Amino acid sequence: MHQPRRLQHSSSHRHTGRGRGRRISGSPLLSVLFFPLTILYHELLLQLFDREYAFFSPALIRIFLFSMAAGLAVFLILDLLPWRRAARAIGAVLITLGTVILCIERGCRSMFGVYYGLGFMGGMAGDVVGTFASTVWSVTLSIIPFILLSFVPLAVYCLLRRAIVYGEGQPGGVRIMLAAVLVICQLAAFLISSLGGAKNYYTYDFTANTAIPQFGLVTTLRLEMEYALFGTPQAPLPVIDPGVLDSEAAGPSAEVSGAVSQEPSNTPVTYGYNVLDINFDALAAGTSDSTLQALHQYLGGLTPSQQNKYTGMFAGKNLILITAEAFSPYLISQELTPTLYRLTHEGFVFNNYYQPNWTQSTSGGEFAVMTGLIPNWFGNLTAFNASADKAMPIALGWQFAKLGYNVPAWHNNGYTYYNRDKTHPNLGYDYQGIGNGLVLPTDQWPNSDLEMMQATVEGYVSDYVDNATPFHAYYMTVSGHCNYNWGGNAMSKKHQAQAQAAYPDASEQVQAYIACNLELEAAMTYLVEQLEQAGIADDTLIVLTSDHYPYQMAAGDVDYYNELRGFTDTERDTSRYRNTLIMWSAAIEEPVEVDTPCSSIDIVPTLCNLFGLDYDSRLYSGRDIFATNYEADQASTCMPLVVFANTGFGNSWITAAGTYEASTGNFTPNEGITVDEGYVRTVSQLVQAKYTYAKQIIQQNYYQVLEDSGVEF
Repeated sequence: MHQPRRLQHSSSHRHTGRGRGRRISGSPLLSVLFFPLTILYHELLLQLFDREYAFFSPALIRIFLFSMAAGLAVFLILDLLPWRRAARAIGAVLITLGTVILCIERGCRSMFGVYYGLGFMGGMAGDVVGTFASTVWSVTLSIIPFILLSFVPLAVYCLLRRAIVYGEGQPGGVRIMLAAVLVICQLAAFLISSLGGAKNYYTYDFTANTAIPQFGLVTTLRLEMEYALFGTPQAPLPVIDPGVLDSEAAGPSAEVSGAVSQEPSNTPVTYGYNVLDINFDALAAGTSDSTLQALHQYLGGLTPSQQNKYTGMFAGKNLILITAEAFSPYLISQELTPTLYRLTHEGFVFNNYYQPNWTQSTSGGEFAVMTGLIPNWFGNLTAFNASADKAMPIALGWQFAKLGYNVPAWHNNGYTYYNRDKTHPNLGYDYQGIGNGLVLPTDQWPNSDLEMMQATVEGYVSDYVDNATPFHAYYMTVSGHCNYNWGGNAMSKKHQAQAQAAYPDASEQVQAYIACNLELEAAMTYLVEQLEQAGIADDTLIVLTSDHYPYQMAAGDVDYYNELRGFTDTERDTSRYRNTLIMWSAAIEEPVEVDTPCSSIDIVPTLCNLFGLDYDSRLYSGRDIFATNYEADQASTCMPLVVFANTGFGNSWITAAGTYEASTGNFTPNEGITVDEGYVRTVSQLVQAKYTYAKQIIQQNYYQVLEDSGVEF
């Protein structure tokens, strides 16, 4: 009876007492390497599935070093814990949490075309899941291979956890040595990140979208938490000498090939400039705040847009401004979309217009369209959210409201999505969406643009016809939203037969994208018909553009956006963001061709000029498209300048002189244009200044500063 106990005791004694040392029941090498290799595996997996970034690049070195450091840190923490079961459980939780975040980031990249910060995703999770449940499910299914591969380390850990987190852990000397390796890896990674070519993405230009490809997900999460606690480092305020830049290029008689035609030379007209009475020098001298001083000096040194023959062309008339979800000119045809074809081929015809990817999905594109400012990230806040509690008197809502206009705004989706219930009233609009006043007859996903027009147009048109009350109406549509298939988009299903008949050989994704935009075509047809029936089509200017290109078409293994357009490029290329800007009124009897490079940030200042509003063109990131006080081959602060979001390659841009592709570092001049040796460097500095000061305008609540100083908007 007692023999088994003696045998058990003897066995236990031999196991623990061998050599009087610590018990070793696992693999020391596996224990040390597992967490660094797991993090590196996840990082490389994310990089490998992102076709927009080269896998073999200098970023690979940074990611390797940061992964080694982070993995060793996790290992040492777990190895020091005396409770081995607890240590194993914590290890499982960390791997599971990291894997889930990894998959979410891959899903964001697939669904929205960008990586998002954890804080931003947390704030948007309820809206996304509640509104786009079918889209989320479809995206999840599309990344199943990635998800399965990402869970491999967790499966290995579950099988080998006792060998990975074993016994009493590593000897003290080994821990010290590993801690030294950790410090060396982290320090080396920090130095090449903060001092190398990617230093701006590591510091003041940090966003999840730029940091993940450069430094990896784990480092991005660390930086996000660090900057949330202590603030993002402030970018050095660029010093631009506009006086030197604009000394020759900004005369009132400057013209450029491709701009809209000017008056005959035998009837000269002297035009003024779109400015307010702002003494920037006095403002700079009156503050001790160095950032405000720099802002005053920078804005005061800019050359304003010159007025032109289109100044005040629509003064006192009506404006309808529409941001169309995922709109693209490549869906337009004379046969299938006759109204959109008419609107894009009559009125002002913009042949060189872009809607850049501002890395903030619809929110960024809509902010650019509605404010004329470059959308920056403010920690985990989009530019729109960051501006919600700031003075925005430069917005068209306030500009027209003070003139006695009706200024309604509508969105045919949940009214709180992207916090529009805060941002849009802050721009001066009387805003309604689904849930706070806009009622549509059909509850579906996505909701109908046509039904939104039918529910809203009659009110402000009747008020104008009956009471002579002018209106500026704003719409954000939703019918063109992904998914682009027959099962996840009610608008695609509604127009399926029509799209398939028109494009029988196209893929389902292309057919479905065109189909859902036929609802936008129906909405625009209804709108134009109502204006014409009321006899006010010549008293109204319709302006329409996109919030972003339909990036969900390019999210999977096949880039269906290339199929739609019939040519191939990538998100690195400026050509990917070419779009169209509709500016149509029956009052424009002949089409006006406009070849000037322009983008969404130019819409508001251009409309201010067309409607003869009192505004200061220096207070916007964009410019009046019709202003011609510049020379095509010279860099100046008043030249046309299309800027593209900083996505990890640097800032691409387009001017009247040519195109700079940041991903390749190549500048291609336009035909017949020759620029001096320093042109690219100078324009790149101007672009960086535009970004920096657009951010500071919001961050410093600058328009409120001007109002407090007595400036009247």
